[in-house]
Amino acid sequence: VQLQASGGGLVQAGGSLRLSCAASGFSFSGGVVGWFRQTPGKEREFVARFSRVGSSTHYSNSVKGRFTISRDNAKKTVYLQMNSLKIEDTAVYYCVAGYPISTTATMWSGYRHWGQGTLVTVSS
Repeated sequence: VQLQASGGGLVQAGGSLRLSCAASGFSFSGGVVGWFRQTPGKEREFVARFSRVGSSTHYSNSVKGRFTISRDNAKKTVYLQMNSLKIEDTAVYYCVAGYPISTTATMWSGYRHWGQGTLVTVSS
């Protein structure tokens, strides 16, 4: 399985960015794909994911209403549209894939695969 994240960069507070994650070797229909983020000195934080069955989406409270996860099954790509960005959204963003159970779906350890990360920097 390979996950290739891209789309990070520098943006002003209030702006938008869209991250992409190209997946190979992983079935979207049978597993979970999502995004985590990490800032220096902090634990990796769950951001958003798809449910394992169907197309339901789940978000952390800190990004709900501002971020949207989507996917293109034909392109095997997952996106994270980030709007109304805040300085505290600055982090390295990782796409993840795996087969977590309900109690581990927001935990980094619940996923088997992750990409190299893409840096998002939000400036004032």
